[in-house]
Amino acid sequence: MNISRQLYIRVAAWIDELADGERGDVPGWVLVTVMTAGLVTAIWLIADDQLTAVLDRAISSVSQP
Repeated sequence: MNISRQLYIRVAAWIDELADGERGDVPGWVLVTVMTAGLVTAIWLIADDQLTAVLDRAISSVSQP
């Protein structure tokens, strides 16, 4: 079993305990949140230099008279 699946199971169980039996679609939202965080982290690791350069250019173009 991979790490993300184990994390999802543990977080879903913890949220289920907090919900007092009103489970709803919380595990689905937890999965969406964890997957989104993973995608953002992966993109950030791959494109850090390019994203920094784009941000620097945007800031300098706004701050110059």
